[in-house]
Amino acid sequence: MPLINVTNLTFAYDGSYDNLFENVNFQIDTDWKLGFTGRNGRGKTTFLNLLLGKYEYSGTISANVRFEYFPFQVENKENLTFDVIEEIVPDYLHWKLQRELSLLNVSEDVLYRPFDSLSNGEQTKVLLAALFLKEHSFLLIDEPTNHLDMDARRVVSDYLSSKSGFILVSHDRSFLDNSVDHILAINKTSIEIHKGNFSDWWENKQRQDRFELAENDKLRKDIKRLSDSSKRTGGWSDEVEKTKNGTRNSGSKVDKGYIGHKAAKMMKRSKTMEHRQQSALEEKSKLLKNVESSDSLKMSQLVYHKSRLAELDKVSIYYGVKRVCQDISFTIEQGERIALSGKNGSGKSSILKLICGEELSYTGAFRKGSQLKISYVSQDTSHLYGNLSDYARTHGIDESLFKSILRKLDFSRNQFEKDISAYSGGQKKKVLIAKSLCEHAHLHIWDEPLNFIDVISRMQIEELLLEHSPTLLFVEHDREFCNNIATKVIEL
Repeated sequence: MPLINVTNLTFAYDGSYDNLFENVNFQIDTDWKLGFTGRNGRGKTTFLNLLLGKYEYSGTISANVRFEYFPFQVENKENLTFDVIEEIVPDYLHWKLQRELSLLNVSEDVLYRPFDSLSNGEQTKVLLAALFLKEHSFLLIDEPTNHLDMDARRVVSDYLSSKSGFILVSHDRSFLDNSVDHILAINKTSIEIHKGNFSDWWENKQRQDRFELAENDKLRKDIKRLSDSSKRTGGWSDEVEKTKNGTRNSGSKVDKGYIGHKAAKMMKRSKTMEHRQQSALEEKSKLLKNVESSDSLKMSQLVYHKSRLAELDKVSIYYGVKRVCQDISFTIEQGERIALSGKNGSGKSSILKLICGEELSYTGAFRKGSQLKISYVSQDTSHLYGNLSDYARTHGIDESLFKSILRKLDFSRNQFEKDISAYSGGQKKKVLIAKSLCEHAHLHIWDEPLNFIDVISRMQIEELLLEHSPTLLFVEHDREFCNNIATKVIEL
């Protein structure tokens, strides 16, 4: 089978003092289904761009396959979907396109509609179908799930599990588990390949991390013991050496040859201990380089004076004459973590906006507690710009706490100097979540908070929510997160 060989790959962006990759080596079989995982900002998209030849690097990447990147850039979205596909794959066979659309549960009539009239989920599926029409290519699929609801993710995951020959960047654990047979893990100092799905890799990584932490602790104690022993032995040697010019207690002269031999023996023992100490230090330095820090997060939660915070009774929301949801009824009680579930376009975000106080046209009864303080995380990050200090001041949150949370979410200190608009999608989402965690609120409302956010940060956020049990209303399509967090699910 064709192989992709990466040898001594080293890369840094212009103006950066630190290498993003340094002497990276691995080999990929082009029949594998690889899930690509790693924390935000580690260089997953950068590595895909290196495969595509977009940047200069040192080392070698050798491959006898053509790389294709997803998502495609669609220039003329007002064109019919049929024409959009033809621009991407000019020589495709129509029956093959029909087969791919069928596997993705997309009706053929979308081909004869303008591409921009399709939902985000439909657009993603159509472009995936076009991608897999490109035969004899190795496919680079970059975060396809961000516009897919839970049902669509299941369909696309099943679709990918029937394919081969791709690298898939995704932070959705269930999606990866069902789609891939190998994991390409981008660590702090290396890129590694593991056979199996995400859960297999994560279990192995936790086992390796526990071993390294235990070994590090053992070596730290050994180094201290050897250091203390070496100092004592060296001290004894000096004291014995001093007696060479003295006398014994009986008044007879000392045996200088015996004492010199004894002092030399003690000095040799001290040197041996120092050598063992140095070896232990060198062994210790090899550990913990790829152990991920995932310190516990903190949040501020106000207690409301009533058990019920809000109630919707047969609420229908309208945009003009268009009804986006109908007869929605549920209550928000103190301490509940409620997941709003439903297909894209079913009105989930509209309900969140209504509860947050946005002026929307609706029928039915909506009641919200007086003086209720809400912290809202939007899907949209396009409004983020400026530096973190100004952002904290503008929103009235504690800057040191805000930055401390971002550090725990794997922000490096040099990120604090950058403009927020230059952050990756995942880093921008972390800014919104960190802000929400700093706000004193009775109710947290989060609209797809995990888009682009790496798996380890998702787990940190899960642990936080389980530990502090805030009142939370959220929309999220990560099945694992919903299963772990929600105390109640409202299906639209």
